[in-house]
Amino acid sequence: MTQNLLVVNGPNLNLLGKREPAIYGSQTLNDINRDLATVASQLGVRCEFYQSNHEGDLVDRIQQAMDSTDFIIINAGAYTHTSVAIRDALAGVNIPFIEVHISNVHQREAFRHHSYLSDKAVAVICGMGAFGYTAAMHYAVKHYLK
Repeated sequence: MTQNLLVVNGPNLNLLGKREPAIYGSQTLNDINRDLATVASQLGVRCEFYQSNHEGDLVDRIQQAMDSTDFIIINAGAYTHTSVAIRDALAGVNIPFIEVHISNVHQREAFRHHSYLSDKAVAVICGMGAFGYTAAMHYAVKHYLK
């Protein structure tokens, strides 16, 4: 049985490659998704990708994952620090997830140090650039999907 993994990206991540490359790198979100699709195929899992700048759309997509997804990798962007709604959606669907951040949020502004998701996450990866998504996928497959 093929396991299903969902990668969710929040606001402004559609601007990767253009937005503050010194912080977020030069890869676009399409580049990252393409690389992750290759890794997923090599690992034998099915992977879907979703990005939205809108909180309610992210909540809707997480809820839609309830009966079809085995693991979530989420970079909620700025909503990490503000959204009880996304936290509640993740808790409500009861799907294990890893929280990913491209930058090291603990080296940045103080408001980025708090996450509404971390205490519910299986793991938190930050500061590894785009590779953080790949690391999350490998961890999910090794510990949850095989």
